[in-house]
Amino acid sequence: MNSLAKLLAGAAISLSLVACVSGGNSSGEMEIRSGKIEQINPAQITSSHHTGLGAVVGGLGGLALGSLIGNGTGRDVAMAAGAIGGAFAGNEAQKNYDQPKPGEQIIVRLKSGVLVSVTQPVSSVLQVGEAVFVEGSGTDARVVPQY
Repeated sequence: MNSLAKLLAGAAISLSLVACVSGGNSSGEMEIRSGKIEQINPAQITSSHHTGLGAVVGGLGGLALGSLIGNGTGRDVAMAAGAIGGAFAGNEAQKNYDQPKPGEQIIVRLKSGVLVSVTQPVSSVLQVGEAVFVEGSGTDARVVPQY
């Protein structure tokens, strides 16, 4: 059973390292466009966390900790209890991050005439008619005022 615990601990470490890898443009360049705000509408921002990931990581952590306790059947029971308890705790911890947050949908008319919609956290400094920059693209896009 010791080799199974080592295998699962290695899998947990690999999973955590893979979660830290970021994709996308590695050159550090960002597209910036300019325009004026046409509308600001209230919106909800949903979580981007993967459902169930907290339970999986918590379960693997609990399994690894349980493998450190006892020998034989006692160790097996500790590993099972650790995996179940860790999965429950990981799932509860993830629920804190899954709540929708208040945001705003900002519609910007770029200088080219194209309308762009960006949903981001609420910003009290942005107003309709204000000149802004749209930084980035896709889910990473943000609207910031031109000063």
